[in-house]
Amino acid sequence: MKKIVIIGSAFPLRGGGLATFNERLAKAFLQEGHQVRIETFSLQYPSFLFPGKTQYSEEAPPENLNIHVGVNSINPINWLSVGQRIKKEKPDLVILRYWIPFIAPSLGSIARIIKKNKHSKIVAIADNIIPHEKRPGDALLSNYFVNSVDAFVTMSQTVMEDLEKFDQNKPKKFNPHPLYDNFGPIIEKKLARKQLNLNIETKYILFFGFIRDYKGLDLLLQAMTNKEIKTQNIKLIIAGEFYSNEDKYKKYIAEHHLTNQLELHTDFIPNTEVGKYFCAADLIVQPYKTATQSGVTQVGYHFEKPMIVTRVGGLPEIILHNKTGYVCEVNAEDIAQHILKFYQENKEIDFAPYIKEEKKKYSWKKLTDSIFEVAKL
Repeated sequence: MKKIVIIGSAFPLRGGGLATFNERLAKAFLQEGHQVRIETFSLQYPSFLFPGKTQYSEEAPPENLNIHVGVNSINPINWLSVGQRIKKEKPDLVILRYWIPFIAPSLGSIARIIKKNKHSKIVAIADNIIPHEKRPGDALLSNYFVNSVDAFVTMSQTVMEDLEKFDQNKPKKFNPHPLYDNFGPIIEKKLARKQLNLNIETKYILFFGFIRDYKGLDLLLQAMTNKEIKTQNIKLIIAGEFYSNEDKYKKYIAEHHLTNQLELHTDFIPNTEVGKYFCAADLIVQPYKTATQSGVTQVGYHFEKPMIVTRVGGLPEIILHNKTGYVCEVNAEDIAQHILKFYQENKEIDFAPYIKEEKKKYSWKKLTDSIFEVAKL
């Protein structure tokens, strides 16, 4: 049995990819018999930097997880106290979740203090090293963080390549993002649609997740203006909170008369509702302009849904073209043509056996094994 501390987002911070991932990883370690605690943020972002409506969850806390709220991302005195406390505890393994350079000073400083105990191994799970939305100083901050840890796990080859620009010597391993299997079981499509008050007979595609410009919702809206799509009774469900300028999207929708082709659910989608959206859809579309990896694909695999992704970052590593979905170019016309091809060739039936087989690859046990491997524990 190992004593493990995960430092990153978790309840009472809202779900979304980061918190959901960290909580599911903690459960995977618990299932293997280890002792696990998550150290989450008392302050993750100052309110003026947070693009959503609230950082905090209104859902029930996850069961059987030891979560301690105590890391302040902008208070160096806090970093000292958190680092000293964990250093004295001497966990065998400390896992840091790194997704944005803003968090580098806090996590990098805490890691440096913990390492002084000459016992704890520090492993970073790096979602990004170079962020999608770049800012001055990103490279300096990421370098500070990279130098503070012992080893790395990345969930896309793109991030691995970025990481090599900062470090060539420390242990590193690519391990694909595991399945998000914590959003409930698969339910029948008709039932999911009834629960969301959607038409049983309509063709629905789904864009899911926080709406940021790099995720390419504008390209998908352009695709929805395609004349054939307009005549095929194909509707787009947009499920996720705006984290970028909402007005420009609404203006485009109004100018191109798309309202009747859309189902807008642009509040935060709680974990208890996620499954309904995936099960209600025929097809998941990720029209990203840039990407590393995406948890949405792993939710899609869990619910056994075909997906369209663009040829960016690690997305083509996960989707098998013409088997579990389509990999298309980063433009509205190619996205539109693949949506039409999916329906015209009735690919939902053809893709189903490939999806069931492919999802078997993405286990949490493989990720925990990779973490222990690079930590040399």
